[in-house]
Amino acid sequence: MTSDREGSLLGVVVVGGGLAGAQTVAALRAQGFEGRVTVLGAEGRAPYDRPPLSKELFERDSPADLVHEMGVDVAALADDLRPADPAHALEVRPDGVAVATPSGTVEADAVVLAVGSRPVVPAGWEAAAVLHTWDDAARLRARLTPGARLVSVGAGWIGAEVAGVATKAGCEVVVVEALDVPLERQLGADVGRHLAPWYAAAGVELRLGEAVVAIRPDDAGAGANVELASGEVLRGDVVLAAVGARPATDWLRGTLPMDARGSLAGDAVGRVAPRVYAVGDCVTRHGTVYGDVPGGHWSAALHDPESTVRTLLADLGPSTETTATALPAGHAPYVFSQQLGHDLALFGTPSAFDEVALRGLPGHDDGWAALYLDGDDARTHDGRQVARLRGVLVVDRHREVGALRRLLRAGLPLVDVEAAADPARPLKDAVVTLP
Repeated sequence: MTSDREGSLLGVVVVGGGLAGAQTVAALRAQGFEGRVTVLGAEGRAPYDRPPLSKELFERDSPADLVHEMGVDVAALADDLRPADPAHALEVRPDGVAVATPSGTVEADAVVLAVGSRPVVPAGWEAAAVLHTWDDAARLRARLTPGARLVSVGAGWIGAEVAGVATKAGCEVVVVEALDVPLERQLGADVGRHLAPWYAAAGVELRLGEAVVAIRPDDAGAGANVELASGEVLRGDVVLAAVGARPATDWLRGTLPMDARGSLAGDAVGRVAPRVYAVGDCVTRHGTVYGDVPGGHWSAALHDPESTVRTLLADLGPSTETTATALPAGHAPYVFSQQLGHDLALFGTPSAFDEVALRGLPGHDDGWAALYLDGDDARTHDGRQVARLRGVLVVDRHREVGALRRLLRAGLPLVDVEAAADPARPLKDAVVTLP
């Protein structure tokens, strides 16, 4: 593979120094790319895994370095690693790309955007802490000493995980959530309400349906006050803003197509534009076997770079016959969480509007699962109700995680609903094949 510039290959620039960027570099080398690879990061650190920041907040004294966690040594694989030289502009040319950074411009044949996301911090919430980077975690850990009062605004993944580990560390914890159930946007109200009792059981006060109108420093300057729409004020030694994240793509507005959230519009393999590809949190993949898959799945950062790199090399090589739909799914979208004494795994692309069937009983020692069923694809076959399985939330049923990963790997299977909801029967036995 050569560039049009006098037959010399300029290579590939990877923008992002996290898991998605590291996996992109590893995929380039694993698939035989021998050209120049430049990696641009923003944190000034070697690539590390982010989930332990909240799950293991009080257990780590260093980041989960990818060399040790996954055997991916970006410093050895890349020709030019710049962990503190973030991109701030992109120019797409007919024969290549140019990425502007504080130190200058990097030219390449193609760019892979692995810029991740940033926590949402509403205007006026500057007194709140966030948890997204290792430095954020270190600051939060130093302040959450035994007896400290934490007010977490948001009962999503991060809010719940931090609430659980903070109360175990001896903190007094209050979680304020504007919606009526935890994780309502991600899991739907019917499933989310089964998570609410976990908070009291773990010693956490949960305030549902409470909108926050302001977060201000307290008079002593040591903590912050959370002002609710009701007029009540909650004081915290630490206030954590855990109300979600958005793709870190503001610097690309006007250059590449994106939605209102800032998620880049990619095809099924992350192709955004000629010579421009995206992986991980910053891209929504359209037209996959799972439908449109937004970023935010840990599995996307881990697995998607393989198919993206395969496409990139085919696009820029002698043959350009590879199409977005020709590549297999490879993996099901996957999110995992450890919160308030429970283990959760979410597979597929469930919607809050899907019909839900429970597999097992919430609160039972044997764990349970929620099956998200596509009501538009429900039908009767041989006297059985069958429906397309869009996703599954598994709670405290570790033995089913591997089987679910395999079941959903190739897409959304059609299942016998009664059989799938029976926890005594393997889920694979509920799959229906129509003639």
